[in-house]
Amino acid sequence: MLIFCLYVLFQGLPFTASAQLASDKKPTATVESKTMSSQDFLQRILKYHPVARQAALLSEQAHNEIRYARGSFDPKLEANYENKELKGSTYYHRWDSQLKIPFWIGEIKGGFQRGVGNYINNENYTSTSGLIFAGVSIPLPISQDFLIDQRRSTLRQAQVFRNIAEADRVKEINKLVFNATKEYWEWYLAHNEYTMLRENYELANIRYKAVKGRVVEGDLAGIDSVEAQTILQDRLIRLTQVEVDLLNARIRLSNYLWGENDTPLEMPADIAPEQFDVTHRVEMEATLIRLRDMAQANHPELQKLTFKNEQLTIERRFLRDRFKPNLRVNYNLLSSPTYNTDGRILPSTVDMAYLQNNYKWGFEFSYPLFLRKERGKLALNEVKIEQNNLERQQTSREILNNIQTTYNDLRNLDSLIRLQQINIANYRRLRDAEVQKFENGESSLFLINSRETKYIDEQIKLFSLKTKYAKERAELLWSAGLSDWNQLAE
Repeated sequence: MLIFCLYVLFQGLPFTASAQLASDKKPTATVESKTMSSQDFLQRILKYHPVARQAALLSEQAHNEIRYARGSFDPKLEANYENKELKGSTYYHRWDSQLKIPFWIGEIKGGFQRGVGNYINNENYTSTSGLIFAGVSIPLPISQDFLIDQRRSTLRQAQVFRNIAEADRVKEINKLVFNATKEYWEWYLAHNEYTMLRENYELANIRYKAVKGRVVEGDLAGIDSVEAQTILQDRLIRLTQVEVDLLNARIRLSNYLWGENDTPLEMPADIAPEQFDVTHRVEMEATLIRLRDMAQANHPELQKLTFKNEQLTIERRFLRDRFKPNLRVNYNLLSSPTYNTDGRILPSTVDMAYLQNNYKWGFEFSYPLFLRKERGKLALNEVKIEQNNLERQQTSREILNNIQTTYNDLRNLDSLIRLQQINIANYRRLRDAEVQKFENGESSLFLINSRETKYIDEQIKLFSLKTKYAKERAELLWSAGLSDWNQLAE
């Protein structure tokens, strides 16, 4: 009767966390633990974890890629001065400066040239006041670079790269959240298994002391104390191993804990995970349909391949433009400036008739005869586009199938959890019945321990099933390219 009373009394004790075994492997007094929910855990990760912050830099990288591409359209100022003096003779003074302003098609340019001296090339000779010029350089409509050129192609590809960088950012965040969630629920399993075994170790210890006392009094045979001690040692061995598992789970979880100023944090021993919530279950078929639709529309892997195809299409358009001849017209108006006494140019003195009769124009033409380079590049581009399209088809199929298989596993685990809960209730009734029979002299301590060990194993199995379910639930979200269930409601 004493054993039964102690057993019932102990069963009423609450579960506690963060208590450690003393040096003699006996549990110490318990303390009340705080709880860290999975949502709070993930929010801290997204705020402070280096990988989350690194992912945010991808958007900054894309922004600078666009800035770099737009640099091809920046105005450019150039100047060149040469002076040659030899044996007291001025061979030449040559000054050439110009400002080039690229625009969407061609460029505008203007500048100042001055070339004087005894031996200067006649082509470069100007009056002592120099020469001002202003003009344009544009490709003809039938030429290369009229509809698209290298600058425009690079800029448009950089703009598409911004979308690729955003998809990469989402991908890295999703992966981080997925891995962190799995570690969180591994911690949940280790914590609850440790709590369960620790409770039952204490129960076995109480039972051993009670049996030992009754053996001394002669109420029980000595072999019963051996039985009780064997169970106590067996539970101590299991508890010791699980204690190490819990410690390692905390350490692995600490990989994701960071504070301000890049300070690494450790998971405190007095913090416990949240308990498995039935509201975490995914039960609706509509959820599966919604996940499949969102994956096809927004999955970062599919988005990356879509945007990569856009880049290749822009490149193909540019490469096709290379099959046209390169035909460019250059035209410049020329004028000789007049200076005042301060050395400044007087624009009002520019002779318009001079502008009308003084100009420089010409055209450039080039065309490769065999087009082997152009045809080769275009063929390579076509191959890349085809490869990208095939990869997207396969990736899309794998994503949808992965969502379906993960969802099937979830539904199966949900059924197993419900069955396991019924199983545990039955094992508890069997154990309680065995205790009652023992009190009536119809059973033995061995049978009680056997029933109880099975009851403990089934409870641990339930925690394992819940952990698998939570991890599969996280994988279902990750498979759809999401990191938060709230995204389904958007």
